Amino acid sequence: MVKSAHNLINANFKNAKLLIVEDDDDQWLIIQQAMRQCMSELTAQRVATLEQAMTLLEDWRYQEWEIPKLILLDLYLPTNATGWQLLKQIRAMPSPIGTLPIVMLTSSVDPIDIKDAYQLGVSAYVVKPIEFADWLTCFRELRTYWLETVTLPPIQYEL
Repeated sequence: MVKSAHNLINANFKNAKLLIVEDDDDQWLIIQQAMRQCMSELTAQRVATLEQAMTLLEDWRYQEWEIPKLILLDLYLPTNATGWQLLKQIRAMPSPIGTLPIVMLTSSVDPIDIKDAYQLGVSAYVVKPIEFADWLTCFRELRTYWLETVTLPPIQYEL
């Protein structure tokens, strides 16, 4: 039986968690405020370092109820070398973690960063807004696309 669009949206929101990898406390406060207004039914889990992210993702590999629907990854943690390293490590993890959608949420507009991000497996590249109103627009659009439009895969483990 084919699921209705409403059921698919509900599946995307059911126990939905976002992993936010952001090292800047001020940016994290802005993200939290935007999420409260645009994605209030989601739980955000923030980590600030590569090590914190990998520890959490390793733990979640065996706790399917904890796995996020989406990862928002800042490229500069605080350098882009760290962001690239984390992206490669996530993509090297076994399913379901290694196949999660990753949105690179960064201040970099460098065409080389954009090209490299897609070549290394990001699902989308979003430049961080400056004004708070633009942050709200950004998070509304993230919500519409990633949680209301696309069908995210169910969590299934490879044995």
